[in-house]
Amino acid sequence: MNNNYIILEKINEVYMKVDCADTGMTYELSEYFTFKVPGAEFMPTYRNRMWDGKIRLFNMWNKSLYVGLTHKLEEFCKERGYELLGLDDILNRNKFTVEDVVKEIKDLKLPFNPRNYQVDAVLDGLNNNRMVMLSPTASGKSLIIYCLTQLATEGRCLIVVPTTSLVEQMYKDFADYGWDVEKHCHRIYSGHDKETDKRIIITTWQSVYKLPKSWYEGIKCVIGDEAHLFKATSLKTLMEKCVDADKRYGTTGTLDGSKTHALMLEGLFGEVKQFTTSKKLMKEGKLANLDISCIMLNYNDKVKQETKKYTYQEEMDFICSFEPRNNFISNLALDQKGNTLLLFQYVEKHGKILYEQIVEKKKKNRKVFFVYGGVNADKREEIRAITEREKDAIIVASYGTFSTGINIRNLHNIIFSSPSKSRIRNLQSIGRGLRLGDKKTNAKLFDIADDLTWKAHKNYTLEHAIERIKIYNEEKFNYKTTKINI
Repeated sequence: MNNNYIILEKINEVYMKVDCADTGMTYELSEYFTFKVPGAEFMPTYRNRMWDGKIRLFNMWNKSLYVGLTHKLEEFCKERGYELLGLDDILNRNKFTVEDVVKEIKDLKLPFNPRNYQVDAVLDGLNNNRMVMLSPTASGKSLIIYCLTQLATEGRCLIVVPTTSLVEQMYKDFADYGWDVEKHCHRIYSGHDKETDKRIIITTWQSVYKLPKSWYEGIKCVIGDEAHLFKATSLKTLMEKCVDADKRYGTTGTLDGSKTHALMLEGLFGEVKQFTTSKKLMKEGKLANLDISCIMLNYNDKVKQETKKYTYQEEMDFICSFEPRNNFISNLALDQKGNTLLLFQYVEKHGKILYEQIVEKKKKNRKVFFVYGGVNADKREEIRAITEREKDAIIVASYGTFSTGINIRNLHNIIFSSPSKSRIRNLQSIGRGLRLGDKKTNAKLFDIADDLTWKAHKNYTLEHAIERIKIYNEEKFNYKTTKINI
Protein backbone atom coordinates (compact mmCIF):
# COMPACT_ATOMS: atom_id res chain seq x y z
CA MET A 1 0.00 0.00 0.00
CA ASN A 2 1.31 3.50 -0.85
CA ASN A 3 1.23 6.40 1.59
CA ASN A 4 -1.75 8.11 -0.08
CA TYR A 5 -4.55 6.62 2.01
CA ILE A 6 -6.99 7.57 4.76
CA ILE A 7 -8.54 5.06 7.17
CA LEU A 8 -11.98 5.69 8.67
CA GLU A 9 -13.20 4.31 11.98
CA LYS A 10 -16.60 5.07 13.49
CA ILE A 11 -16.42 6.51 17.01
CA ASN A 12 -20.21 6.80 17.35
CA GLU A 13 -23.09 8.07 15.20
CA VAL A 14 -21.84 11.64 15.59
CA TYR A 15 -18.10 11.35 14.94
CA MET A 16 -15.66 9.20 13.00
CA LYS A 17 -11.89 8.95 13.36
CA VAL A 18 -10.01 10.01 10.22
CA ASP A 19 -6.48 8.60 10.25
CA CYS A 20 -4.21 9.93 7.49
CA ALA A 21 -1.13 8.06 6.26
CA ASP A 22 1.23 10.94 7.07
CA THR A 23 1.30 14.29 8.91
CA GLY A 24 1.26 16.33 5.70
CA MET A 25 -2.09 14.83 4.69
CA THR A 26 -3.47 15.56 8.18
CA TYR A 27 -2.60 19.27 7.84
CA GLU A 28 -4.04 19.28 4.32
CA LEU A 29 -7.30 17.77 5.61
CA SER A 30 -7.47 20.29 8.43
CA GLU A 31 -7.10 23.16 5.97
CA TYR A 32 -9.82 21.68 3.74
CA PHE A 33 -12.31 21.66 6.62
CA THR A 34 -11.41 25.11 7.98
CA PHE A 35 -13.64 28.06 7.10
CA LYS A 36 -13.89 31.72 7.95
CA VAL A 37 -17.14 32.53 9.78
CA PRO A 38 -19.11 35.31 8.00
CA GLY A 39 -19.17 38.44 10.12
CA ALA A 40 -16.49 37.13 12.49
CA GLU A 41 -14.68 40.48 12.39
CA PHE A 42 -17.59 42.07 14.25
CA MET A 43 -17.54 39.55 17.12
CA PRO A 44 -15.93 40.52 20.47
CA THR A 45 -13.82 37.34 20.68
CA TYR A 46 -12.26 38.17 17.30
CA ARG A 47 -11.77 41.85 18.11
CA ASN A 48 -10.10 40.92 21.41
CA ARG A 49 -7.81 38.48 19.54
CA MET A 50 -9.17 35.49 21.45
CA TRP A 51 -10.27 33.77 18.22
CA ASP A 52 -9.08 33.89 14.62
CA GLY A 53 -12.61 33.96 13.15
CA LYS A 54 -12.41 30.44 11.72
CA ILE A 55 -14.34 27.25 12.35
CA ARG A 56 -12.46 23.95 12.18
CA LEU A 57 -14.64 20.94 11.49
CA PHE A 58 -11.73 18.46 11.62
CA ASN A 59 -10.08 18.06 15.03
CA MET A 60 -6.39 17.48 14.37
CA TRP A 61 -5.64 16.34 17.91
CA ASN A 62 -8.12 13.48 18.24
CA LYS A 63 -8.56 13.16 14.43
CA SER A 64 -12.36 13.37 14.64
CA LEU A 65 -14.78 14.58 11.96
CA TYR A 66 -18.58 14.63 11.79
CA VAL A 67 -19.97 11.47 10.13
CA GLY A 68 -22.32 13.70 8.16
CA LEU A 69 -19.34 15.14 6.26
CA THR A 70 -18.34 11.80 4.75
CA HIS A 71 -19.46 12.96 1.28
CA LYS A 72 -17.12 15.96 1.57
CA LEU A 73 -14.29 13.68 2.65
CA GLU A 74 -14.96 11.54 -0.43
CA GLU A 75 -14.62 14.69 -2.58
CA PHE A 76 -11.35 15.58 -0.84
CA CYS A 77 -9.86 12.16 -1.58
CA LYS A 78 -11.11 12.01 -5.17
CA GLU A 79 -9.62 15.43 -5.99
CA ARG A 80 -6.19 14.30 -4.72
CA GLY A 81 -6.17 10.65 -5.72
CA TYR A 82 -6.16 9.43 -2.11
CA GLU A 83 -7.56 6.01 -1.20
CA LEU A 84 -10.38 6.03 1.37
CA LEU A 85 -10.61 2.87 3.51
CA GLY A 86 -13.45 1.83 5.83
CA LEU A 87 -16.13 3.87 4.03
CA ASP A 88 -18.77 1.11 3.94
CA ASP A 89 -18.59 0.65 7.70
CA ILE A 90 -19.29 4.34 8.19
CA LEU A 91 -22.18 4.87 5.79
CA ASN A 92 -24.15 1.62 5.84
CA ARG A 93 -26.22 2.77 2.84
CA ASN A 94 -29.38 0.96 1.66
CA LYS A 95 -30.65 0.14 -1.84
CA PHE A 96 -34.40 0.76 -1.75
CA THR A 97 -36.14 1.48 -5.07
CA VAL A 98 -38.94 3.93 -5.76
CA GLU A 99 -41.28 0.96 -6.07
CA ASP A 100 -40.22 -0.27 -2.62
CA VAL A 101 -40.92 3.11 -1.04
CA VAL A 102 -44.26 3.61 -2.82
CA LYS A 103 -45.39 0.21 -1.47
CA GLU A 104 -44.19 1.03 2.08
CA ILE A 105 -45.97 4.40 2.02
CA LYS A 106 -49.14 2.76 0.69
CA ASP A 107 -49.09 0.40 3.68
CA LEU A 108 -49.26 3.45 5.98
CA LYS A 109 -52.83 4.01 4.69
CA LEU A 110 -52.52 7.77 4.39
CA PRO A 111 -55.71 9.73 3.64
CA PHE A 112 -54.12 10.98 0.39
CA ASN A 113 -51.28 10.10 -1.97
CA PRO A 114 -47.95 11.87 -1.41
CA ARG A 115 -46.49 13.98 -4.20
CA ASN A 116 -43.59 12.69 -6.30
CA TYR A 117 -40.98 14.90 -4.64
CA GLN A 118 -42.16 13.74 -1.20
CA VAL A 119 -41.62 10.12 -2.28
CA ASP A 120 -38.16 11.08 -3.62
CA ALA A 121 -37.24 12.71 -0.30
CA VAL A 122 -38.34 9.65 1.70
CA LEU A 123 -36.41 7.36 -0.69
CA ASP A 124 -33.21 9.40 -0.33
CA GLY A 125 -33.61 9.49 3.45
CA LEU A 126 -34.09 5.72 3.70
CA ASN A 127 -31.15 4.92 1.41
CA ASN A 128 -28.65 7.32 2.93
CA ASN A 129 -29.89 7.45 6.53
CA ARG A 130 -28.83 11.09 6.73
CA MET A 131 -29.78 14.27 4.91
CA VAL A 132 -30.75 17.92 5.16
CA MET A 133 -33.89 18.27 3.10
CA LEU A 134 -34.15 21.69 1.52
CA SER A 135 -37.81 22.14 0.66
CA PRO A 136 -39.86 25.34 0.60
CA THR A 137 -42.47 26.32 3.16
CA ALA A 138 -45.87 24.72 2.49
CA SER A 139 -44.31 21.86 0.48
CA GLY A 140 -45.49 19.20 2.93
CA LYS A 141 -42.38 18.59 5.03
CA SER A 142 -44.41 17.20 7.95
CA LEU A 143 -45.65 14.31 5.76
CA ILE A 144 -42.06 13.46 4.83
CA ILE A 145 -41.08 13.58 8.50
CA TYR A 146 -44.01 11.30 9.39
CA CYS A 147 -43.06 8.74 6.70
CA LEU A 148 -39.45 8.70 7.88
CA THR A 149 -40.48 8.10 11.51
CA GLN A 150 -42.56 5.13 10.35
CA LEU A 151 -40.19 3.60 7.79
CA ALA A 152 -36.60 4.47 8.75
CA THR A 153 -36.52 2.67 12.09
CA GLU A 154 -38.61 0.81 14.64
CA GLY A 155 -36.57 2.43 17.39
CA ARG A 156 -37.23 5.60 19.33
CA CYS A 157 -37.38 8.85 17.39
CA LEU A 158 -36.76 12.41 18.60
CA ILE A 159 -38.31 15.27 16.60
CA VAL A 160 -36.95 18.69 17.55
CA VAL A 161 -38.83 21.88 16.58
CA PRO A 162 -38.23 25.54 17.54
CA THR A 163 -41.59 26.48 19.10
CA THR A 164 -44.45 25.12 21.20
CA SER A 165 -46.84 25.92 18.35
CA LEU A 166 -44.87 23.64 16.04
CA VAL A 167 -44.94 20.80 18.61
CA GLU A 168 -48.72 20.96 18.61
CA GLN A 169 -48.87 21.40 14.84
CA MET A 170 -46.67 18.35 14.18
CA TYR A 171 -48.73 16.28 16.66
CA LYS A 172 -51.95 17.34 14.91
CA ASP A 173 -50.48 16.60 11.46
CA PHE A 174 -49.52 13.07 12.55
CA ALA A 175 -53.09 12.54 13.80
CA ASP A 176 -54.45 13.83 10.47
CA TYR A 177 -52.33 11.19 8.69
CA GLY A 178 -54.35 8.55 10.52
CA TRP A 179 -51.97 7.60 13.34
CA ASP A 180 -52.90 6.92 16.96
CA VAL A 181 -50.82 9.79 18.37
CA GLU A 182 -52.08 9.41 21.94
CA LYS A 183 -50.68 5.89 22.02
CA HIS A 184 -47.37 6.49 20.22
CA CYS A 185 -46.40 10.18 20.59
CA HIS A 186 -45.22 12.21 23.55
CA ARG A 187 -44.99 16.02 23.52
CA ILE A 188 -42.44 17.95 25.56
CA TYR A 189 -42.49 21.67 26.26
CA SER A 190 -43.00 23.84 29.32
CA GLY A 191 -44.91 21.93 32.02
CA HIS A 192 -44.78 18.51 30.27
CA ASP A 193 -43.07 15.43 31.69
CA LYS A 194 -39.68 14.77 30.07
CA GLU A 195 -39.76 11.04 30.76
CA THR A 196 -41.75 8.71 28.48
CA ASP A 197 -41.68 5.20 27.06
CA LYS A 198 -43.53 6.24 23.87
CA ARG A 199 -41.65 5.72 20.60
CA ILE A 200 -41.99 9.22 19.14
CA ILE A 201 -41.01 12.34 21.10
CA ILE A 202 -41.91 15.76 19.67
CA THR A 203 -40.22 18.57 21.59
CA THR A 204 -38.92 22.11 21.52
CA TRP A 205 -35.14 22.21 21.66
CA GLN A 206 -35.32 24.55 24.67
CA SER A 207 -37.02 21.81 26.68
CA VAL A 208 -34.38 19.10 26.29
CA TYR A 209 -30.98 20.45 25.25
CA LYS A 210 -29.74 20.74 28.86
CA LEU A 211 -30.77 17.18 29.74
CA PRO A 212 -27.92 14.74 30.46
CA LYS A 213 -26.46 12.50 27.79
CA SER A 214 -28.14 9.51 29.43
CA TRP A 215 -31.59 10.89 28.49
CA TYR A 216 -30.69 10.51 24.79
CA GLU A 217 -29.59 6.87 25.07
CA GLY A 218 -31.53 4.55 22.78
CA ILE A 219 -32.74 7.27 20.42
CA LYS A 220 -32.17 5.76 16.97
CA CYS A 221 -33.55 8.58 14.83
CA VAL A 222 -33.32 12.34 15.34
CA ILE A 223 -35.15 14.85 13.12
CA GLY A 224 -34.51 18.58 13.26
CA ASP A 225 -37.34 20.66 11.81
CA GLU A 226 -36.32 24.20 10.75
CA ALA A 227 -32.77 22.83 10.68
CA HIS A 228 -31.21 26.18 9.72
CA LEU A 229 -31.46 27.06 13.43
CA PHE A 230 -29.08 24.24 14.38
CA LYS A 231 -25.98 26.38 13.95
CA ALA A 232 -26.69 27.56 17.50
CA THR A 233 -24.36 26.04 20.10
CA SER A 234 -27.23 24.64 22.19
CA LEU A 235 -28.70 22.74 19.22
CA LYS A 236 -25.26 21.53 18.14
CA THR A 237 -24.77 20.17 21.67
CA LEU A 238 -28.15 18.43 21.53
CA MET A 239 -27.25 16.66 18.30
CA GLU A 240 -23.89 15.56 19.68
CA LYS A 241 -25.63 13.86 22.62
CA CYS A 242 -27.58 11.60 20.20
CA VAL A 243 -24.67 9.15 19.89
CA ASP A 244 -26.93 6.17 19.06
CA ALA A 245 -28.96 7.89 16.32
CA ASP A 246 -27.84 6.34 13.02
CA LYS A 247 -30.80 8.03 11.27
CA ARG A 248 -30.50 11.84 11.10
CA TYR A 249 -32.74 14.14 9.09
CA GLY A 250 -32.95 17.91 8.98
CA THR A 251 -35.68 19.84 7.16
CA THR A 252 -35.63 23.51 6.24
CA GLY A 253 -37.09 25.92 3.75
CA THR A 254 -33.86 27.80 3.27
CA LEU A 255 -30.20 28.21 4.24
CA ASP A 256 -28.44 31.52 4.76
CA GLY A 257 -26.22 31.03 1.72
CA SER A 258 -22.91 30.71 3.61
CA LYS A 259 -20.66 27.69 3.14
CA THR A 260 -19.96 27.42 6.88
CA HIS A 261 -23.68 27.24 7.71
CA ALA A 262 -24.33 24.52 5.13
CA LEU A 263 -21.33 22.43 6.24
CA MET A 264 -22.22 22.70 9.92
CA LEU A 265 -25.71 21.36 9.14
CA GLU A 266 -24.30 18.65 6.88
CA GLY A 267 -21.95 17.58 9.67
CA LEU A 268 -24.84 17.21 12.11
CA PHE A 269 -27.38 15.68 9.70
CA GLY A 270 -25.92 14.77 6.31
CA GLU A 271 -25.72 16.11 2.77
CA VAL A 272 -28.08 18.94 1.70
CA LYS A 273 -30.60 17.75 -0.90
CA GLN A 274 -33.24 19.83 -2.70
CA PHE A 275 -36.29 18.02 -4.04
CA THR A 276 -38.45 20.91 -5.28
CA THR A 277 -38.67 24.73 -5.34
CA SER A 278 -41.33 27.33 -4.60
CA LYS A 279 -41.38 28.39 -8.25
CA LYS A 280 -41.95 24.82 -9.45
CA LEU A 281 -44.76 24.27 -6.94
CA MET A 282 -46.41 27.51 -8.05
CA LYS A 283 -46.31 26.36 -11.69
CA GLU A 284 -47.86 23.03 -10.67
CA GLY A 285 -50.62 24.77 -8.72
CA LYS A 286 -49.40 23.34 -5.39
CA LEU A 287 -48.62 26.79 -3.95
CA ALA A 288 -50.29 30.16 -4.37
CA ASN A 289 -48.85 32.41 -7.08
CA LEU A 290 -46.82 35.21 -5.53
CA ASP A 291 -46.69 38.80 -6.76
CA ILE A 292 -44.11 41.04 -5.09
CA SER A 293 -44.35 44.83 -5.06
CA CYS A 294 -41.10 46.46 -4.00
CA ILE A 295 -42.23 49.93 -2.88
CA MET A 296 -39.30 52.34 -2.78
CA LEU A 297 -40.10 55.29 -0.50
CA ASN A 298 -38.20 58.35 -1.74
CA TYR A 299 -37.54 61.07 0.84
CA ASN A 300 -37.06 64.78 0.15
CA ASP A 301 -33.59 66.34 -0.07
CA LYS A 302 -33.81 67.95 3.36
CA VAL A 303 -34.42 64.58 5.05
CA LYS A 304 -31.67 62.93 2.98
CA GLN A 305 -29.14 65.57 4.04
CA GLU A 306 -30.14 65.26 7.69
CA THR A 307 -29.82 61.46 7.70
CA LYS A 308 -26.71 60.93 5.54
CA LYS A 309 -24.36 60.56 8.54
CA TYR A 310 -26.69 58.37 10.58
CA THR A 311 -25.44 55.10 11.99
CA TYR A 312 -27.43 51.98 11.16
CA GLN A 313 -29.38 52.12 14.43
CA GLU A 314 -30.05 55.85 14.06
CA GLU A 315 -31.42 55.23 10.56
CA MET A 316 -33.66 52.42 11.85
CA ASP A 317 -34.94 54.63 14.68
CA PHE A 318 -35.71 57.37 12.17
CA ILE A 319 -37.71 55.26 9.70
CA CYS A 320 -39.63 53.54 12.51
CA SER A 321 -40.72 56.88 13.96
CA PHE A 322 -41.26 58.83 10.70
CA GLU A 323 -44.99 59.57 10.76
CA PRO A 324 -45.61 59.82 6.98
CA ARG A 325 -43.97 56.39 6.52
CA ASN A 326 -46.07 54.77 9.24
CA ASN A 327 -49.23 56.38 7.86
CA PHE A 328 -48.42 54.97 4.42
CA ILE A 329 -47.92 51.44 5.81
CA SER A 330 -51.04 51.45 7.99
CA ASN A 331 -53.13 52.74 5.06
CA LEU A 332 -51.60 50.09 2.80
CA ALA A 333 -52.62 47.34 5.24
CA LEU A 334 -56.17 48.71 5.49
CA ASP A 335 -56.50 49.01 1.69
CA GLN A 336 -55.86 45.29 1.09
CA LYS A 337 -58.62 42.77 0.55
CA GLY A 338 -58.28 39.47 2.39
CA ASN A 339 -56.28 38.56 5.48
CA THR A 340 -53.11 40.61 5.84
CA LEU A 341 -49.92 39.91 7.85
CA LEU A 342 -47.91 43.05 8.67
CA LEU A 343 -44.42 42.15 9.93
CA PHE A 344 -42.24 44.46 12.03
CA GLN A 345 -38.91 44.23 13.89
CA TYR A 346 -39.22 46.51 16.96
CA VAL A 347 -42.22 46.14 19.26
CA GLU A 348 -42.51 49.43 21.15
CA LYS A 349 -41.05 51.87 18.67
CA HIS A 350 -42.69 50.46 15.54
CA GLY A 351 -45.11 47.53 15.86
CA LYS A 352 -47.20 49.15 18.59
CA ILE A 353 -47.41 52.42 16.61
CA LEU A 354 -48.60 50.65 13.44
CA TYR A 355 -51.12 48.54 15.39
CA GLU A 356 -52.63 51.61 17.12
CA GLN A 357 -52.86 53.51 13.83
CA ILE A 358 -54.66 50.61 12.14
CA VAL A 359 -57.08 50.14 15.05
CA GLU A 360 -57.88 53.86 15.01
CA LYS A 361 -58.52 53.95 11.24
CA LYS A 362 -60.24 50.57 10.71
CA LYS A 363 -63.88 49.91 9.98
CA LYS A 364 -65.94 48.91 13.00
CA ASN A 365 -66.19 45.14 12.39
CA ARG A 366 -62.68 44.47 11.03
CA LYS A 367 -60.55 42.32 13.33
CA VAL A 368 -56.99 43.46 14.09
CA PHE A 369 -54.49 41.43 16.16
CA PHE A 370 -51.14 42.33 17.73
CA VAL A 371 -48.63 39.50 18.18
CA TYR A 372 -45.11 39.71 19.64
CA GLY A 373 -42.84 37.79 22.00
CA GLY A 374 -44.91 38.77 25.05
CA VAL A 375 -48.02 37.04 23.68
CA ASN A 376 -48.09 33.44 24.93
CA ALA A 377 -48.24 30.42 22.62
CA ASP A 378 -51.89 29.58 23.39
CA LYS A 379 -52.99 33.10 22.48
CA ARG A 380 -50.97 33.00 19.24
CA GLU A 381 -52.62 29.71 18.30
CA GLU A 382 -56.02 31.22 19.09
CA ILE A 383 -55.27 34.19 16.80
CA ARG A 384 -54.06 31.86 14.04
CA ALA A 385 -57.25 29.77 14.30
CA ILE A 386 -59.47 32.89 14.23
CA THR A 387 -57.63 34.16 11.15
CA GLU A 388 -58.32 30.86 9.37
CA ARG A 389 -62.04 31.64 9.69
CA GLU A 390 -61.79 35.34 8.84
CA LYS A 391 -61.75 36.93 5.40
CA ASP A 392 -60.45 40.43 6.15
CA ALA A 393 -58.37 40.33 9.35
CA ILE A 394 -55.06 42.13 9.92
CA ILE A 395 -52.27 40.60 12.03
CA VAL A 396 -49.55 43.03 13.13
CA ALA A 397 -46.76 40.68 14.19
CA SER A 398 -43.05 40.63 14.94
CA TYR A 399 -40.78 38.70 12.60
CA GLY A 400 -39.70 36.48 15.46
CA THR A 401 -43.21 35.23 16.25
CA PHE A 402 -44.83 34.85 12.85
CA SER A 403 -42.05 34.47 10.26
CA THR A 404 -41.30 30.80 11.10
CA GLY A 405 -43.53 27.80 11.43
CA ILE A 406 -46.97 29.42 11.66
CA ASN A 407 -49.38 27.98 9.12
CA ILE A 408 -52.21 30.24 7.96
CA ARG A 409 -53.77 28.83 4.81
CA ASN A 410 -56.11 31.77 4.50
CA LEU A 411 -53.44 34.48 4.28
CA HIS A 412 -53.61 36.76 1.23
CA ASN A 413 -51.18 39.63 1.84
CA ILE A 414 -47.84 40.15 3.58
CA ILE A 415 -46.22 43.51 4.28
CA PHE A 416 -42.54 43.87 5.23
CA SER A 417 -42.56 47.08 7.25
CA SER A 418 -39.01 46.72 8.63
CA PRO A 419 -35.89 46.34 6.48
CA SER A 420 -33.91 43.11 6.66
CA LYS A 421 -31.30 41.43 4.47
CA SER A 422 -31.59 38.02 6.14
CA ARG A 423 -32.19 35.40 3.46
CA ILE A 424 -33.72 32.97 5.96
CA ARG A 425 -36.05 35.53 7.55
CA ASN A 426 -37.27 36.81 4.19
CA LEU A 427 -37.98 33.43 2.64
CA GLN A 428 -39.55 32.04 5.81
CA SER A 429 -41.79 35.11 6.01
CA ILE A 430 -42.80 34.79 2.36
CA GLY A 431 -43.66 31.17 3.01
CA ARG A 432 -46.45 32.26 5.38
CA GLY A 433 -48.45 33.43 2.36
CA LEU A 434 -47.85 30.61 -0.11
CA ARG A 435 -50.26 28.00 1.23
CA LEU A 436 -53.34 27.40 -0.84
CA GLY A 437 -56.62 28.13 0.95
CA ASP A 438 -60.32 28.12 0.25
CA LYS A 439 -60.64 29.90 -3.10
CA LYS A 440 -57.14 31.33 -2.58
CA THR A 441 -54.71 30.88 -5.47
CA ASN A 442 -52.75 34.14 -5.28
CA ALA A 443 -50.75 35.98 -2.64
CA LYS A 444 -49.22 39.47 -2.53
CA LEU A 445 -46.06 40.70 -0.83
CA PHE A 446 -45.42 44.39 -0.28
CA ASP A 447 -41.75 45.01 0.44
CA ILE A 448 -41.26 48.50 1.90
CA ALA A 449 -37.84 49.99 1.16
CA ASP A 450 -36.34 53.40 1.91
CA ASP A 451 -34.27 55.55 -0.45
CA LEU A 452 -32.31 58.09 1.59
CA THR A 453 -29.51 58.31 -0.99
CA TRP A 454 -27.64 61.60 -0.98
CA LYS A 455 -25.15 62.05 -3.85
CA ALA A 456 -22.71 59.13 -3.61
CA HIS A 457 -23.98 57.99 -0.22
CA LYS A 458 -26.31 54.96 -0.11
CA ASN A 459 -28.21 54.41 3.13
CA TYR A 460 -28.17 51.12 5.05
CA THR A 461 -31.79 50.13 4.53
CA LEU A 462 -31.53 50.75 0.78
CA GLU A 463 -28.61 48.30 0.70
CA HIS A 464 -30.81 45.79 2.54
CA ALA A 465 -33.54 46.25 -0.07
CA ILE A 466 -31.02 45.53 -2.83
CA GLU A 467 -30.10 42.27 -1.04
CA ARG A 468 -33.78 41.27 -0.86
CA ILE A 469 -34.24 41.91 -4.57
CA LYS A 470 -31.24 39.64 -5.24
CA ILE A 471 -33.07 36.90 -3.30
CA TYR A 472 -36.23 37.41 -5.39
CA ASN A 473 -34.15 37.07 -8.55
CA GLU A 474 -32.44 33.90 -7.29
CA GLU A 475 -35.81 32.36 -6.40
CA LYS A 476 -37.28 33.49 -9.78
CA PHE A 477 -40.17 35.27 -8.07
CA ASN A 478 -42.26 37.81 -9.98
CA TYR A 479 -41.64 41.31 -8.69
CA LYS A 480 -42.00 44.94 -9.73
CA THR A 481 -40.49 48.09 -8.24
CA THR A 482 -42.51 51.25 -7.60
CA LYS A 483 -41.12 54.59 -6.43
CA ILE A 484 -43.28 56.75 -4.16
CA ASN A 485 -42.30 60.20 -2.88
CA ILE A 486 -42.90 60.59 0.81
